[in-house]
Amino acid sequence: MARLTRSVIFLSMMAPLIQACTQPPEASPPATDVAPDTYEVEVIAEGLATPWDMAFLPDGSALISERNGGVKWLRDGALSDVPGGPQDVFAEGQAGLFDLELAPDFDTSRLVYLSYASGTADANTPALYRARFEDGALVAGDTIFRATPERSTNAHYGARLAFLPDGSLLMTAGEGFAYREEAQVRSNHLGALLRLNPDGSAPADNPFAEEGGPAAYVYSYGHRNMQGIALDPATGTIWTHEHGPQGGDELNAISAGDNYGWPIATMGLDYNGARISPYFEHDGFHAPDWVWTPSIAPAGMALYDGAQFADWQGDLLVTALAGQALHRLDLEDGEVVGEYRLLSEREQRIRQVKTGPDGAIWLLAESPQGQVLRLTPSP
Repeated sequence: MARLTRSVIFLSMMAPLIQACTQPPEASPPATDVAPDTYEVEVIAEGLATPWDMAFLPDGSALISERNGGVKWLRDGALSDVPGGPQDVFAEGQAGLFDLELAPDFDTSRLVYLSYASGTADANTPALYRARFEDGALVAGDTIFRATPERSTNAHYGARLAFLPDGSLLMTAGEGFAYREEAQVRSNHLGALLRLNPDGSAPADNPFAEEGGPAAYVYSYGHRNMQGIALDPATGTIWTHEHGPQGGDELNAISAGDNYGWPIATMGLDYNGARISPYFEHDGFHAPDWVWTPSIAPAGMALYDGAQFADWQGDLLVTALAGQALHRLDLEDGEVVGEYRLLSEREQRIRQVKTGPDGAIWLLAESPQGQVLRLTPSP
């Protein structure tokens, strides 16, 4: 696979073509804190090494991925090692083993998909691994896709997974931090939402399939580092969120083929305090549906569909790393009409959120010991 050897600078090219928005758009209003006495938190298990994702099996147990490359099996509150998995995991900085998704026909196929950073410090890339889960182990596994090009950084992988109703698989791919201008280039996978067939090939009906090569996998582009993805089965909406730099974390409703603007349009500042671009937003780029400024560092996301929190049906749940909380986005007719913050009193970096088969909200917290949490309403 070819290494990345060029950096395309777009701002000077685009400036004459688009009209700057000189005043920043109004930021989304701050979240309303939810009183801790309205919910209960149970620690189900702990001792995980930077847990990343969790998938519930038909019997109610769960598989959990750890960024160091391990997979654990959670049964009746106990964790056990799952042998197998990709052997070329690059685990350094933000790199490692990431998402874990069961095939839609898991009951019969037993197929599990894992996203991870494949390679070395000098040459690595987001990749997709597929194996069968049998007798407590991942067997007959193979890496079926590697994003292109390879990078020499250890940050911004994205790598969240979600199956669409047609059986195709979405995979987010970050822009590698050091290559942000490449998010505007469709002939690579940096800063793109990818859509794949279950065997790792490119679907023939992808928006840029006729361009061939890497573009054939691209579903949308102009993203920074998408670490959350959720599907609304009632409307078909694909929701993603992505880390901004300093400020400008975004929630986006995805439209096939659209450009989401990074790094030409952003409400965030660079880490040295400088403006990244003169443009906050402008025509030709899909504007975010919600913006967090200051940043909360959104991580996981789920559309709640359980029964225990009846009033939350159809709302988005977003975990925060820097924000150390769980955020509920109240959705009405496809628009965010309010934001509520829970669990901030625990002061934990929360990586992922899932609706459990019991209707409770399950979470993966990175600190202090890598915990599995279960959230329920207070009696």
